[in-house]
Parts: sequence; structure tokens; C-alpha cells
Amino acid sequence: MNDPQSPSAPLSGVRVLDLSRVLAGPWATQLLADMGAEVIKIERPGAGDDTRGWGPPFTTRADGSPGDAAYFLCANRGKKSVALDIASPEGAALIRRMAADADILVENFKTGGLKKYGLDYDSLKAVNPGLVYCSITGFGQTGPRAHQAGYDYMIQAMGGLMSITGQPDGAPGAEPMKVGVAVADLFTGLYASNAVLAALTAARETGEGRHIDIALFDVQAAVLANQATNFFVSGTAPTRMGNAHPNLSPYQPFPCTDGMVVIAVGNDSQFRNLCTALGEHDLGTDDRFAVNAGRVANRAELGPILSALTAPLTMADLMRRLERAGVPCGPVNTVDQVFAEPQAVARGLTVEQTRNDLNAPIRTVASPVRMNGAAAVSDKPPPALGEHTREVLARYGG
Repeated sequence: MNDPQSPSAPLSGVRVLDLSRVLAGPWATQLLADMGAEVIKIERPGAGDDTRGWGPPFTTRADGSPGDAAYFLCANRGKKSVALDIASPEGAALIRRMAADADILVENFKTGGLKKYGLDYDSLKAVNPGLVYCSITGFGQTGPRAHQAGYDYMIQAMGGLMSITGQPDGAPGAEPMKVGVAVADLFTGLYASNAVLAALTAARETGEGRHIDIALFDVQAAVLANQATNFFVSGTAPTRMGNAHPNLSPYQPFPCTDGMVVIAVGNDSQFRNLCTALGEHDLGTDDRFAVNAGRVANRAELGPILSALTAPLTMADLMRRLERAGVPCGPVNTVDQVFAEPQAVARGLTVEQTRNDLNAPIRTVASPVRMNGAAAVSDKPPPALGEHTREVLARYGG
């Protein structure tokens, strides 16, 4: 793991002023903290980030009382928490002094919401021309919805994701379905972190910062990816297909005696290998299925044939056969099974850290970023509310 103060950390010496809360902004700034930036998280006194209360489950304090919600822990590792009322003249003045000393500022207030405090980009650019200022909102700084709030669930709906997620019409349980995690927020955080680092590189060369405008709606539209271009090319809007893939077949879960295994066939040779592994070599050369376009066109016939072949096998037996044949596959794991996977253990995907006010260690998921063989993960746990207020404000006369 990285020591954020270590000169070897890639973002050592970078100071981030984090005025964001909930998930998209904190996800972006946690990535920066994991790579060595000093991230100063500004929180409302007495309340803090909304997600501190988004439970259960909650951590437990040393005195037995409820602590932070688990939700807060997932996106705030490596940060320093400063409890400060930015709506007060004194608080806003402190933020301006801190911004004058920062490289990056990330905020997710409603469009124009910080202007009344003198904390908008134009105001802070006057005191720090090199500041990279990232605004994360539901709909961006322009357009007819610019002043409306946006939350992940509604953005998944408006941005088309729910229209392609869930069982198809006519199937049991058919209805538009959200993804099980807040993917619009998470992708927005990743786009934001990429953008601020690109702008920081330019600022260090030119001395000029930039105002970055990132909207959840724009991001959700962008990550429609092949589904969007399928529409642009065909003129037909894609629909819900359950676990089937619009462009590949077979590319879905198949039943076993003790669970389900996803088989992900990406080319014709893999399909032939799959058929041989299941004892049906001739199926791989069947005119209906020999090439991917045929398999996609005839998926309604192919799926039941393959399901009948996998159903008598255990998951372990099926995966052994397919792995020997070079066919990509994987079990449909529950969350607890994910972190028990030998691969997850070998890669160190669980981070355990201690905080003095809690009676048990905090466990979070490691950053997937590795540099020179080492995981880019801050040594600092998610902070207690206001834990670093005195330390940080002492620099700025607060």
C-alpha cells in the first residue's frame, strides 16, 4: 500500500480540496488519495457526508454506539476530514485560503450553488489561476435541466440503462431494472479523476487551470457504449434481453447441479472448443451455429441445447472442462464468495485498517490499480467526522 506522504507515490505533493459528498465525487477523490494525493474532505459540522448515515449496516464505536455507515467507508479511504460550515463567512473565507493552496478542487453542489459563497470557479480562479476545478452534477452546467438535482437511480432510467437491463417483455419478472450498484455515480467518478489528472498535467505546464464540467447524465449516455452505436448503426433502439448479449452468443449463464456458470464465447473457435468440451463436437460445425452471426440469429434454439448439456454437471466439473478447452467461464458468485476466491486472496483485494474510535477494523475493497507490482492503496482509513480539523486549519489560521 502507498504511504500518501511517500515521494514515490505518483501523486505525492498534489493537494485536493474535496467539497463533494455521497458517491461520484468521493469515488474520484478516493482514487486520487490512493495514488498519493493529500485529499482534504470538507464536511458539515455535526452531520458530515450524507452517506455517514446511509445504513444499516453501521460500524460500531468503542463505546458500543453506532458509527459510520458502511456506505461511507467504500469511497473515503485516505482522506482528511475537516468539519467546516462553508455557508458561514468565516468558513467560506477558510475555503478560499485553502483553494489558493490547492492543485485540485472537486465539488458536486447544484449548478451555481457555490457562487453565493464566492467559491465558484471564477472566484477561486482569481486567487489561484492554476486551480483545476471539477464540478460534478446531475445534468451539467448548461442545458434545460442544468439546475436540477440528479441521483444515480433516476440517471440510470433517463440515460437508457434501465431500458436494456432486466428480463425481456413477456418473461417472468419483466420490467426495466437498475444495476445493483450505482454505476452512473461510479463511472462519473472515474471520468472525473481522469479529467482532473489531464487538466493537472496541462496546468503544471502552462500555469493555467481549467473548469471541468462532468454530468451524470452525459456519463450514463457515454457508457451505453456498443448499445448506443448499435442504435446509431441500425436505427433500432435496443431492448431488455435478460442475461443474453446483443452481439454475441453464447454469452450468458448456464445451469449446473449446484449453481450457474457464465460461458463467454467471443469467437467461432471458442464455440467449437465449447461443443467438444461438452461432448457434442458436431454442434460446433452445425450450419446454424458455426459463425457468431448465426448463433445470434438462432440463440433461441442454441440456448436450450447448451443448457441441457450443462445441467447435469457440477459447476466445478463444467469449469474444469471449459478451462482445459480454453473457453472463458466463471461462476455466478455471491459477494461473500467473491472475496473468498483464491484469485481475490492472491491479489489482496481486501484492505483492513484500524481507526481508534471503532471497536473493529475497517475492511474495504482495494484499488484495482497496481504500479510496479504494488497496489495503489492509501494507508489511511476512512476518517472520523472532523478528525483532522485542527491539523488542517492550523495551516490556514483557522
